[in-house]
Amino acid sequence: MKIGDIISDLEQWAPPFLQESYDNSGLIVGAKDWDTKGVLVALDCLEEVVDEAIDKDISLIVTHHPIVFSGLKRFNGATYIERVVMKAIKNDIAIYAIHTNLDNVHWGVNAKIIQMLGLEKHSVLSPMKNSLKKFQVYVPSSHAESVESAVFSAGGGKVSAYEECSFKSNGVGSFKGGKGTNPFIGEAGKREFVEEIKLEFIVPAFVVKDVERAARTAHPYEEMAFEWLAIENNATLYGAGAVGEFEKPIKFHTFLEDVKTAFGTTLKYTPSPKDTVQRVAVCGGSGSFLLGAAKAVEADVFITADYKYHQFFDADGTISILDVGHFESEQFTIDLIADRLSEKFPKFAVLKTEVNTNPIQYY
Repeated sequence: MKIGDIISDLEQWAPPFLQESYDNSGLIVGAKDWDTKGVLVALDCLEEVVDEAIDKDISLIVTHHPIVFSGLKRFNGATYIERVVMKAIKNDIAIYAIHTNLDNVHWGVNAKIIQMLGLEKHSVLSPMKNSLKKFQVYVPSSHAESVESAVFSAGGGKVSAYEECSFKSNGVGSFKGGKGTNPFIGEAGKREFVEEIKLEFIVPAFVVKDVERAARTAHPYEEMAFEWLAIENNATLYGAGAVGEFEKPIKFHTFLEDVKTAFGTTLKYTPSPKDTVQRVAVCGGSGSFLLGAAKAVEADVFITADYKYHQFFDADGTISILDVGHFESEQFTIDLIADRLSEKFPKFAVLKTEVNTNPIQYY
């Protein structure tokens, strides 16, 4: 299979547009036209993971964390990053990272944590702003259905968990073609009046170009009349963190034991202001920036990682902060990615790394 086919599916699942500005998700080493007999999924790409791919005759490693975050100026093997990249290139191993774009989708990293904890009523904790546009296009009634279908096929008309959403209104459009025009209706130099339908769609920002291109292809006019509008609506399927609830409150210390078992780690936490837990906010990886959002939704507990000593004071007696460790909070991402690829490519070898890439050990 071509590596590009696998990447295409992953980027439909977690569009690169959704990654944070500091991130480096995408194809880091290799080319899309390379062939591979399988995929090796890992949280991090270390030399041992590249060796594993070589031993298993696999040409594509898909990781959550990018091995390269910023530009490299030298390739002399002085750092583990350089050694990984050099070994991958030497052995024709492609490395692809699917990082904060997978954090920022409703079905991504944090959804897996929600699932592992048995929480319900899952929603995005901090919905992403400026990620939706409104598309308005004017179409003769004879072509309204075909243009509408084209927009849907290109990814437009998605509102939360609903698809193929649109609004139609009838009106009369007018135009007069100038010299050299060939109007679809009427003739050049004569003002025409046409029964038209105005179609309106909510469109995720990362498919704006695809939607406009599809609409133009399906539209009969030489000059398609359309508008892109900025809207303030939050995209409820995209954003950071997640929040969920237990059907019934459970004892705080019972919850701690459950979390400890689920993540297989020790816990650092602040005391709970309540004896029970029902609403839980989560963020895989470093999530201290979401504490305010967790408080705003009145979560009883906020689970994340990489909290510093003084940051724990920010709980301020209103919420319990649980730090489960960075690797531990994202360890289920390997299963998340592998399950997606196995579902989409059932006859293709999808392997999970046998290398423990956690740099932190506990004594």
